[in-house]
Amino acid sequence: MESPAQRRLKAIQAHLLPISTEDDPNSNITRSQTAGEFYQGETYSVVLPEKLQTGKWNVYRSARSPVKLVTRFPEHPEIGTLHDNFVHAVDRFPDYKYLGTRVRVDGTVGEYKWMTYGEVSNARSAIGSALQNYGLSKGMSVGLYFINRPEWIVVDHACSAYSYISVPLYDTLGPDAVKYIVNHAEVQAIFCVPETLNSLLSFLSEIPTVRVIVVVGGMDEHLPSLPQAAGVKLISYSKLLNQGRARLQPLSPPTPDDVATICYTSGTTGTPKGVVLTHGSLIASTAGMSMPVKFYPTDVYISYLPLAHIYERANQIMSVYYGVAVGFYQGDNLKLMDDLLALRPTIFCSVPRLYNRIYAGIINAVKTSGSLKERLFNAAYNSKKQAIMNGRNPSQIWDKLVFNKIKAKLGGRVRFMSSGASPLSSDVMDFLKVCFGCQVIEGYGMTETSCVISSMEEGDNLSGHVGSPNPACEVKLVDVPEMNYTSEDQPYPRGEICVRGPIVFKGYFKDDVQTREVIDDDGWLYTGDIGLWLPGGRLKIIDRKKNIFKLAQGEYIAPEKIENVYAKCRFVAQCFVYGDSLNSALVAVVSVDPDALKDWASGEGIKYEDLGQLCRHPRAKTAVLADMDALGREAGLRGFEFVKAVTLIPEPFTVENGLLTPTLKVKRPQAKVYFEREIGEMYAVLSKVDPTHQKL
Repeated sequence: MESPAQRRLKAIQAHLLPISTEDDPNSNITRSQTAGEFYQGETYSVVLPEKLQTGKWNVYRSARSPVKLVTRFPEHPEIGTLHDNFVHAVDRFPDYKYLGTRVRVDGTVGEYKWMTYGEVSNARSAIGSALQNYGLSKGMSVGLYFINRPEWIVVDHACSAYSYISVPLYDTLGPDAVKYIVNHAEVQAIFCVPETLNSLLSFLSEIPTVRVIVVVGGMDEHLPSLPQAAGVKLISYSKLLNQGRARLQPLSPPTPDDVATICYTSGTTGTPKGVVLTHGSLIASTAGMSMPVKFYPTDVYISYLPLAHIYERANQIMSVYYGVAVGFYQGDNLKLMDDLLALRPTIFCSVPRLYNRIYAGIINAVKTSGSLKERLFNAAYNSKKQAIMNGRNPSQIWDKLVFNKIKAKLGGRVRFMSSGASPLSSDVMDFLKVCFGCQVIEGYGMTETSCVISSMEEGDNLSGHVGSPNPACEVKLVDVPEMNYTSEDQPYPRGEICVRGPIVFKGYFKDDVQTREVIDDDGWLYTGDIGLWLPGGRLKIIDRKKNIFKLAQGEYIAPEKIENVYAKCRFVAQCFVYGDSLNSALVAVVSVDPDALKDWASGEGIKYEDLGQLCRHPRAKTAVLADMDALGREAGLRGFEFVKAVTLIPEPFTVENGLLTPTLKVKRPQAKVYFEREIGEMYAVLSKVDPTHQKL
């Protein structure tokens, strides 16, 4: 006889699943280790017991798929790899526009010209065949060393079709990062552009695994000749394409468990870590997101976010599934607004830093437009915002009078906006909803989870959170007692965000030690981010556990490395570097070396009563910051690693005042609280000097 729990489970499954999954090998969902048959419903998430024996209800899943985690597209469970996804699109949309660019062969810019899905399919077969003809075999790595353009996507599809592993290469990890990644991933072929070719050639003898270098946008007659002893073939993309067409090879499709890409991210030691992502993980993540997010073949997406990062890669996979047209920017961020006017996209994905600039630009334009127009804007904004927050349709008169002009800045057709990479201010989120009159969602994710961990749902008007879990994963919060975060906290549970499911990466390439540091024996990935659960099962990011953190533009900062550089400054006895994901610049609190600062003041003829007064002197701050800048340049710090403001204090950091550990390391959470006033004052000053530093 069935138990009440079994009857409830059958009833739930009857509502959730159009097919029986028990005997279907193509089922889009699979069982997980969590006791998923038992759950408590919330609006956006459901809560489950991690293990029946413990009785602790602490695991959250999307309410869209509470019983099983999604691994395949519900409507197309036959899609298990990126290759399957593209073949599906080519079969359904062969003559639809796919990849568009404004940049001509001669470098001039005009209207968008397009390749169809069918044309891209032919090009990917030719590129993949040519690489095979040059000796590349299944499982070998192919580097992509250039910014967004159609050829990047063609090469990526070629890698999927012939089971190569794509490895994005980019300079922002540091000057030696590209050489390190090429050697670490044992890259066999590199696609580059003339601008990055020179960099490659400067260390060609130090990357012995490379056998082919393909120059995109280069002419064969202009390519340098390489010594035969180098053992490297240098060829243009157009010539490689023709060679592949002349000698096509059968496709060599991957399996879901095969590695699709290795994405390198910042490591704690400064050495990049290779995140290994399989085809199955990337499909699972995108399939999960296809449940709340719907695109259409009539949609147009603009690609300008770096393809080397997982955010843009995920957007591309989703675009392929729905047959979206993808137009590329011309490669210059300063001309992005011009590209938007030419392309008129319907989908716009970005990061808080750009949204903050849009917000600041509109606010500034309103304030300088005259009192009458400012009053009109405020009336329109408040009226429309109130209607949206109350779930009503706002009056169209406000769009005609005010907001259509703002919408036109992005081309006038945007119907969907998303934000990721770092937290978006609630004020800016609400502002975008009102001004652009479209769905605006914020998501949270990381490379190690194939992108999306959670995202907001359409119709959720509460801002300041990152929504409910991706239906392809489950999330729990783990206590962090040293930071006073626990799952028993009131009114909301708090702790380190942990993720499990098919979206989680297989490990760091050739680095079992660091892999074991972030994935436990039960398969939970520890993100290092601190979150809390809001009512309805929505996740809010509130802190960072690890010392590495992100700035507003998405750049990772390792503060201890920077503090070690500044420790060499003659004025610095101790240093605490601070930044967070709502600000685009670093600031520092410096405990000064009393003798050095007094000697400087004597030489400058500065009078003071005590060391505290000298620390507050503007010229002292300027001198210390100038000396720190000089040391930063000498050490090769990147632009975003320089502190932009300092506060000088006469007192040292000590174990007694709670700022140092017994091993004399700075206790960062405690220092953040201790210097909260000073940090706030520094950012306030920076925001007056440069509004892009404003904390939103």
